[in-house]
Amino acid sequence: MEIGYDTDVDTDLRDAVIKTVGELHPDDTTDLMDAVLLWWRDDDGDLVDGLLDARSNLDDDGTVWLLTPKANRAGHIDPATISEAGPLAGLKATKTIPIEPDWLGIRMRLGKNS
Repeated sequence: MEIGYDTDVDTDLRDAVIKTVGELHPDDTTDLMDAVLLWWRDDDGDLVDGLLDARSNLDDDGTVWLLTPKANRAGHIDPATISEAGPLAGLKATKTIPIEPDWLGIRMRLGKNS
């Protein structure tokens, strides 16, 4: 499942994901998902709401990949905002990886008390 797709996404990453897993489900699907790609920028609204939307179709063992612009890039989200939003949405950040050149990926899993 993919949420937040726009013209600024990392197309190389997106193409690699599609090549690996097949077409991405749109954000209006009602099926349970193993993983959700959530492209999120500072002006996309409340991150907690975005994370709640992402986890609404998430399987119990699923993963949300929060993809956000890196520091000093347009749309960058402050790390403190991500740290606060995750637990409020019942998610815990478990890994962060750079996605060249402009994006950062944060793997989030359901928290124990979700």
